[in-house]
Amino acid sequence: MKTTESLPLTIGLTGGIGSGKSTVSQIFADLGVPVIDTDELSRELVKPGSALLNKISDYFGHEILSPTGDLDRKKLRQVIFSDSDKKLWLEELLHPAIRQAVLTELKQHKNTYVIIVVPLLLESSNYDFINRVLVVDCSEDLQLKRATARDQSNTEEIKKIIDSQMPRARRLVLADDIIENETDLDSLKQQVLKLHEKYQRKY
Repeated sequence: MKTTESLPLTIGLTGGIGSGKSTVSQIFADLGVPVIDTDELSRELVKPGSALLNKISDYFGHEILSPTGDLDRKKLRQVIFSDSDKKLWLEELLHPAIRQAVLTELKQHKNTYVIIVVPLLLESSNYDFINRVLVVDCSEDLQLKRATARDQSNTEEIKKIIDSQMPRARRLVLADDIIENETDLDSLKQQVLKLHEKYQRKY
């Protein structure tokens, strides 16, 4: 549901860790579609010297900062995935700020549609302005393989993150559109192009 009629068609792109959200969003971007990545907005909101980073370091301790004063996201992730109360505290701090940043950027676009990348879209109530949910899907084995290679994390840590996210079957039920990322890049491009044509017609 849109918060205002002035917003373009908004597609929420989501999926489990290692599913291929970044690759899919880049294909949309290559087609000239505006992509708003909530992870990138989050990094900007917690850059050194920001009020939010100061609150986070006060709460978690300065050990979650890198030697350069940046947020050590890997270390923070390890902390919050072993403590649900700390995870909730962080979400309640960041999510409203990210939502506002998304809306501010969204209002600047006059395109037919905009992709908004939200890893935990279906677990959140902050994105009621999104019109359609696009899920990037793959098997858990592929998630583990891709995420461990990308993040240089061990399998046990990635498995813990997968288990903390919405179950794959539930995510697929809630999806309006699905991209299957089980094979190669050409397959992904074909699926994105088909959806691109659909979204340009405002489905």
